[in-house]
Parts: sequence; structure tokens; C-alpha cells
Amino acid sequence: MTMLADLARRPQVRKLASWLVLGLSAAVLWAGLQAVVAWDAKAAAERFRPPAETSPSVAADRQLAGMTLGAQAKVLEKGGQAQVLNDQIKFATGPLDAAARFNAIPATGSDHANALTCLTQAIYYEAASEPLAGRRAVAQVVLNRVRHPAYPNSVCGVVFEGHRLRVCQFSFTCDGSLLRSPSRRLWQEAEKIARSALAGSVERSVGTATHYHADYVLPRWAYTLDKVESIGRHLFYRFPGRAGRATAFRARWSGNEFVPGIDRTRLAAVLDAQPDDELIALDADLTPGLTVVPARSDRHAPADIGGRLDTTKQWRLAIPDPAQASGGYRATHAAQAGGIEAFALPTDVP
Repeated sequence: MTMLADLARRPQVRKLASWLVLGLSAAVLWAGLQAVVAWDAKAAAERFRPPAETSPSVAADRQLAGMTLGAQAKVLEKGGQAQVLNDQIKFATGPLDAAARFNAIPATGSDHANALTCLTQAIYYEAASEPLAGRRAVAQVVLNRVRHPAYPNSVCGVVFEGHRLRVCQFSFTCDGSLLRSPSRRLWQEAEKIARSALAGSVERSVGTATHYHADYVLPRWAYTLDKVESIGRHLFYRFPGRAGRATAFRARWSGNEFVPGIDRTRLAAVLDAQPDDELIALDADLTPGLTVVPARSDRHAPADIGGRLDTTKQWRLAIPDPAQASGGYRATHAAQAGGIEAFALPTDVP
């Protein structure tokens, strides 16, 4: 120990130790700087360069979304002939994957309220007169799209996609149907269905369907997708191949719901731009024996129950049977049965 202490006291040893400490400190500092530079460069690269593995997927999703747009959206037939041709399209074979429960939106707050409004609008304006399963199926299609990477990842984003364009994903958002006030009873029914769907209810009959159309029209895209179900007047379709399987629905909810404002002036202009002869020809073709003269103001989505009463659609006015009303009817009937004397004028009336 004495020898080591003597060595430590020598100037040359102390000087060497100082140099060693200084060298080690410099090495540690240099390594730290190198690590910081490398991390910053990597972060910058990640920030400005999209991940290479997602690029093909994004391109594929865009291609899928385009399968029903442009020329593919052209209506090939309408009316009875469309129904005949639709019947000739075979249903897809193979398993029908069940969609997963959708309950990503917290049940309280503005996001849920907005999503509920948008989904209710879709159910009402697209399928108000459809059977319960048909209305549930429309809700399922909307939620399936929310979870598919090819579409916006919010309920309102899906429903109002393209609503400011000439051709939109859901026709009621751009054809003027929103100018019509909904039926209170049917709106409440649609809202109940929408609330249940947002809470996780699944309509299994349509599986992973992302598309549908009325059976009295034939869009070109009907030949490119897999037909999976027919409910009421609607035919439902899914993407072909792996894009239509449950594993493809991997997108997460965006975390934000926003209801677009209704541009009433623009929608009114859309209605005004509709030629009268085309409107009349369309209605006459779809509803033979029309009992009211079609007018531009009556234009609406096929399932919208608004507009003037047309008896060919089997609509019924909600007027109560007078025989089932309160005692006023029975009192009047009893007075009438008592003879004309019951209605004799008082003697003091001139």
C-alpha cells in the first residue's frame, strides 16, 4: 500500500492519470454527441418520409375506393329491366365473414351525438321504408366503411363523403333530399337503430358489405363486386377477395365526428338544374301508374317518404278512425240517431 501511495504522489503518474481521465471524458462526450445526431437524423427521416411498407397499401385502398366511381358508377338500366338483370347476378359463394362490433365512440360527448345524427340520416333517407333488417343493414354498411382503409374513418366522414360534389357516396347528401323535413316517427325509429349500431349491435346478414343499391337500378359496379344479400328493395355487396374479408377491416376510428352544414342554396340549385322531362321519365319508369304529376320539388332519395302522397307507393296518412276517437263522435252519432228534433233551432232564433 505504501508503494502505491508513493507512486500516486509522483508528478508523472498524477499527470498521466489526469490525461487518462480527460481522454475518457472526451470519448464519452463524443459518443453521446454521435448518438444524439443519429437519433435526430432518424427522427427527421421518419418525419418527412412515409413508411415504405404502407405506400402499396394506400395505393391499393385508393384503387378499391375507385371501383365504384367514375365510369363504374354509370347506371346501365332502370326499372323493370334493371330488376331482371340484377336477378341474373349470382350471389357470391364462400363464407360470409361477420363484421366486428363497433363501439369505438364513447357514448357521451359531442362525437357520439354527431355520429348518431349522421348515421340516423343515412338510415332514414336511404331506407326509411325498408324492413327492420334492411335499415340495420344500411347502418352496418356505414360502420363497415368506417373500419375499412379505403374510406374515411369516421361515421360522418363516410356518410357525407363527396357531399359537395355532383356525385356523392350516399345520394341523399347531394341530391336535395336533406331539404325535406323527416317524418318524426320514422326518424325516431332510425335513431334507435343507429344508437344500437353505435353501441355494438351487428347486422350479420350482410357481413362485411360496403355497398348497396336499389334493385330497380343497375350500376356498372354491380358486376365487379360480390353480391352477398338482398333485403327489401336493396342489394348488398362486398369487395371481392381479401379486401372484402374481415381481416381487411383494420382501420381505427379517427377520434372526431363532425356534421357538415347543409348548403340549402346549393341543394336547391341542384333540384332546379334537374330537367323536368328527365325527372318525369324517371319517376314514371320506377312507379308505373303514378297518381300525381311528378314535379321537381318532389325529387328525393328512393326510400325517402317525403313528398306528395302517391297511392301507388301504398303510403297511408296518419288520420285516426273517427269511430275510435273520444266521446265527441259517439255523442254526435247519438244525436243524429235521435232524429232531426235533436238539432232543432231554439225558439228564440229568428
